[in-house]
Amino acid sequence: MQPSTSVISAYLGVILIWSTTPLGIKWSGEEGISFLFGLTARMAIGCVLAIVAVMLLRIPMGLSRKSVTAYGASALGIYVAMLCAYWGAKYIPSGWVAVIWGTSSVFTGILAQRYLGEPLGLNRILGLLLSVGGLATIFLRSQEAGEQAWLGVLLVLGGVLGQSSTAVWLKWLDAKEHGLMMTASGLLLSLPFFTLTWWIFDGQWPQQIPLRAGLSIVYLAVFGSLLGFSLYYFLINRIEASRVALITLVTPVTSLLIGHWLNHEPLSLTVYLGTGLILAGLASFQWGGRWLR
Repeated sequence: MQPSTSVISAYLGVILIWSTTPLGIKWSGEEGISFLFGLTARMAIGCVLAIVAVMLLRIPMGLSRKSVTAYGASALGIYVAMLCAYWGAKYIPSGWVAVIWGTSSVFTGILAQRYLGEPLGLNRILGLLLSVGGLATIFLRSQEAGEQAWLGVLLVLGGVLGQSSTAVWLKWLDAKEHGLMMTASGLLLSLPFFTLTWWIFDGQWPQQIPLRAGLSIVYLAVFGSLLGFSLYYFLINRIEASRVALITLVTPVTSLLIGHWLNHEPLSLTVYLGTGLILAGLASFQWGGRWLR
């Protein structure tokens, strides 16, 4: 059966949002705006919008121990993943952020095998090795992007591990809460920690917010934090997971190109090689078993 126009539109929307999010993160912390202020402002706006959406749609909130634990897990995952991503984006190009973030499905699969008992076949082991090889290629030549680029790679990788761990934790809890409710509760519970982190390590309210930085913050709040998640859950409920997984093969490449075109970020042979290895690893991890059969 051919996908409907709404599914195609949602699919293209997720690709566009996920491709531009790394550059938005980069721009929201530039021009005199600290990355902690940009991050906290995004989460505050996104939190308000998510709560309003939950109220308008009258989505029920589960209050069982499992549900409350899931809300806390979501908040912890958002805090660790976003803090590491924004911090790491200070030191590496936005395209690199997307490429490294693309390995999240591989690390999620490894953790799921350990804690959820999901099978780990030859194709997934090969996918892991290829992805790690791609990360090592980028990391070992990270000086091409600056003296502290290695720190940016490690920070973003820490965010990936934080998100992957949370995904497995939520799968293990199996609270079955609505995706928008999980987003709203996670943002609400994590917002005090973002605010406290900004207040302790920065605490400076910018005298002026440049137009590009301000628009980036609003874009990330509306599209990155709210619309992106909504479209993603829409797709999960309507098409095969394998088709949704294709997005992680597209967005690293599109993010690299967007960062190159709009932010003049360099693209070297090393970056191409590392990206190619990571994408090959993702393909093997997702569909290698079918190919072997």
